Amino acid sequence: MPVTTTRGRDVRGILLLDKPRGLTSNRALQQVKRLYGAAKAGHTGSLDPLATGMLPLCFGAATRLGGFLLEAEKTYRVTARFGVATDTADADGAITERRDEPRSSPAAVEEALSRFRGEIEQVPPMYSALKHRGRRLYELARSGVVVEREARRVTIAELALERLAWPDAELYVRCSKGTYVRSLVVDLAAALGTVAHVAELRRVAVEPFGGEPMRTVEELEAVAGSRGTAGLDELLLPPDRALESWPGIVVSAESAARIEHGQDVAAEEPWPLGRVKIYREPREFLAIGEVTPERRLAPRRVFSL
Repeated sequence: MPVTTTRGRDVRGILLLDKPRGLTSNRALQQVKRLYGAAKAGHTGSLDPLATGMLPLCFGAATRLGGFLLEAEKTYRVTARFGVATDTADADGAITERRDEPRSSPAAVEEALSRFRGEIEQVPPMYSALKHRGRRLYELARSGVVVEREARRVTIAELALERLAWPDAELYVRCSKGTYVRSLVVDLAAALGTVAHVAELRRVAVEPFGGEPMRTVEELEAVAGSRGTAGLDELLLPPDRALESWPGIVVSAESAARIEHGQDVAAEEPWPLGRVKIYREPREFLAIGEVTPERRLAPRRVFSL
């Protein structure tokens, strides 16, 4: 997760930003970080400049949880535009090909979609942040260089056609980390005997976040102007919300003191094996840890320091 650190306030928490179209994820992060006057902040799961929607921003100690959000399942609504291919596979790229035929029926699109549900092989696009011999693929692509990319296994948990008004198809996609929606749209078009690009893309959820309100930059600016940083802080979610599905355990003050210094403690019998959220009595988020088969509670990342 890209993290930037400067002198500023010790802000702690997670903000669900509704990233606007036209901004890179890092540019959006820097705008919000300045509003908060935060010393440390990072974003999880970059969105292309064309894309809008959920971009979790982590502040302070919450940046230590960014890696778990990078691993999370994502959900998108995408408009695929058939008959036109671009070099970036989205509407921001230069047109490379046009095809007027064939026009596909809803039944044909539904049949093609069935081939992409579940675990599939996907070749990342050239315009991506993946590296080849130390250079970003998009840097090579801008220089006119195309290199062979290895296919990667990704999982498409849900893929549904919500509306077809040719040449546009509106799709709902819930997928694993590392999935490129642009590649999915290109591959879907190939299965239909045509070409396509992403005309619009909106991320609506990043597991475990989905029902919470997203905040626009304009909303944050208004809050900052009327209520200052105190008002902005009220919009933050607590860091442990990123680990909502993990079991939580509460330790005594004595055990908490040991955990804060990276020492493991004896695990109580009811505690489940595996990764857990650790709280200091009565309910202060302290660390993430692991209950080992040897019945020890080992801290992995401490958040109270």
